[in-house]
Amino acid sequence: MKFSNFLFPESQSPDGDYDVIEESLREAELSEELGYDVVWLAEHHFDGGCAYVDPTTFAAAIAARTKKIKIGFAVAQMALHHPIRFAEQIALVDNISKGRMIVGVGRGTAYNFYEFRGFGIDPDDSHEMLLEVEKILLQAWTTKDYKHNGKYWQLELPVLRPQVYQKPHPPMIRACSGLESTLEMAREGRPFMMNVQSDEVTVERMDQYRATMSDAGHNDETVACNVADSWVWRNIFVAETDAEAEKVGIPYFQNMRSYLQTNRDRMNTAAELEAQASRIVGSARNSLEHGIIVGSPETVTERLQKVHGTGVGGVIIHFRLGAMPYDVAANSLKLFAQKVAPNFQD
Repeated sequence: MKFSNFLFPESQSPDGDYDVIEESLREAELSEELGYDVVWLAEHHFDGGCAYVDPTTFAAAIAARTKKIKIGFAVAQMALHHPIRFAEQIALVDNISKGRMIVGVGRGTAYNFYEFRGFGIDPDDSHEMLLEVEKILLQAWTTKDYKHNGKYWQLELPVLRPQVYQKPHPPMIRACSGLESTLEMAREGRPFMMNVQSDEVTVERMDQYRATMSDAGHNDETVACNVADSWVWRNIFVAETDAEAEKVGIPYFQNMRSYLQTNRDRMNTAAELEAQASRIVGSARNSLEHGIIVGSPETVTERLQKVHGTGVGGVIIHFRLGAMPYDVAANSLKLFAQKVAPNFQD
């Protein structure tokens, strides 16, 4: 099972943006030094929930400061990007990084409606836009004299320059928040990223993913490869003892969830808040039981056994929770790499 660091840094004030962005670059370098497989980048706008905002620009900075670690998106919000501009940016960073890009895509936030409004996008169009962008990206990276006449874009592309470094193109993986979208990936024979879920839901969903892929006619080798290329998200904080981890980690987790909700209450309209409430009720990511793994290396190792048992290829780990200071997060990152990760190596 592979382990990766989800760089999702919060900055509650514009005055703190520079420091948080610089610390996130240091965290990417530390992740490489400690042997993590991937650094994943988020995309959120206008609220400080993700300080660097634009994952494509930030990926280029990380590519220039690292040599081995892969750089993935978890995820880029496809409704907010022009597909050809995005295809060019990915191709450029894929060259800068010498083929380390993983292109994680999604429809866009399910809760922050103000992000769509800021870009002049109707959130009701976001899923269809995602599907259209995926098709355009694959063709743009692999086809000359490509023409596209779709619902949202009409394009004529002689040839994309630069060409992507990875052939035929960088791996593209879609984030799936619900069961049906997960099973859609299974039927198409594609890997997926799962958002924060309880261990029980994770086990159940991985079983359904495998079964649906097999029922759709994909052979055992394809099923195994897609499971190995899929990822699940967990918030994790490690300290030397359970008591210390709970004392430090839980308040930062709770404050992070509170800050995100405060932004939504402040920036979404009344109608958007009503729509948001119907999506969040019962969400695992908000609960202490399912939303965070916190404890000593031994406790965290035990908590991850169920995820490991699903056979999923990797865990996307959000270490720096909310306004957690860099040094505190870095210590958790180191403890995990030194005392937890080795328990899951072959």
